[in-house]
Amino acid sequence: MDTDLVVQRADLFKSLFPATDIRYAVKANPAPPVLRALVSAGVGFDVASVAELELCLSCDAQPADIVFSNPIKKVSAIAAAHKLGVTHFTSDSISDVENLAQFAPRSEVSIRMVASGSGAVGPFGNKFGCGPAETVEAVLRAVEVGLRPGIAFHVGSQQNDIDAWRECIVAAAEVSRAVESSGVTIGRLNIGGGFPVSYDRACLELVDIARLVHTLVADLFTVRPQVMVEPGRYLVAPAGIVEAEVVLVSRRPAGTDLRWVFLDVGRYNGLPEVENEAIKYPLSLVRAHSAPTEEVILSGPTCDGDDILYQNARYRLPLDLGPGDRIRIHNTGAYTASYSSVGFNGIPPLQVICVGTHGDAGRPLMTTTGGEPTSDLFLPANGVEL
Repeated sequence: MDTDLVVQRADLFKSLFPATDIRYAVKANPAPPVLRALVSAGVGFDVASVAELELCLSCDAQPADIVFSNPIKKVSAIAAAHKLGVTHFTSDSISDVENLAQFAPRSEVSIRMVASGSGAVGPFGNKFGCGPAETVEAVLRAVEVGLRPGIAFHVGSQQNDIDAWRECIVAAAEVSRAVESSGVTIGRLNIGGGFPVSYDRACLELVDIARLVHTLVADLFTVRPQVMVEPGRYLVAPAGIVEAEVVLVSRRPAGTDLRWVFLDVGRYNGLPEVENEAIKYPLSLVRAHSAPTEEVILSGPTCDGDDILYQNARYRLPLDLGPGDRIRIHNTGAYTASYSSVGFNGIPPLQVICVGTHGDAGRPLMTTTGGEPTSDLFLPANGVEL
């Protein structure tokens, strides 16, 4: 992980979302140097558990800059977070609102609305969120029990359709107007995350999302709410590289010309987002090469038939690729180490090595070793040059 690049991404985000509360989604990459780098950049945190909260506090974050955004939480977690100083929560049910009133009294609660997730690589379906009428009911109930109400939504992970933000903000404004008739003012609009990153092709630009958000919030709300954003992937994905070693190259099944390349990193120890080939990472080879290339099937190392990285999105890799060669998998700073299994097949989780001047001031930073990757990026056949 390059913590300097993380800070650069945070600074860009702050410049496009001025006067906005930025809360990094810790689940994307909880490495302490990354969290400390973001604290130094003036970014707060979105946590989903008491363990994540305690980790952020240990990295010098302030409780006032932390939002407990998981709508699914035990009363013990609510009480522990409130005791540690957190006063901002997200909810999507009346029962959770009532728990917050009892165990985190007078806190701020943003009621999460359901979002279709259309256009996202990772939609949330019906697991989270209230419909418009339910949102109104939950907001009014929050006021009745002494909480300060807001509205939240999340357009889905790796969202590439700008209309997803438009639809959610319009719906939130309609709820805001509906509760105004009861004398209630929405104080906050939490637009969540979902900001996309380029992998094998260009994606929606952050500047366009920011422009739309600012315009709609200014135009649609009677009283402009304080806006909060919860970027995760956008801040850390481009700052990470996973370095893998080729374990084996073979052709199978018998009688075919399909070349399989087996790496020592797979779906269970760092690359879960390749499920259904949803995320297609750029690759580079850590040595010079001049050999012609050929389409390959990329697979992980475990004794599991599902541990195949890319079978349909055919990457072209050099014909002289062999065991011991190292491949760098780019844009892997998000949802890799944090998703690694604890030791499936005895393979340990990814080790996170941080380089850069941010995040561990006064502490020596670990550095990478080995050769430099070639400048060539290998992309699937249906990708586009970035």
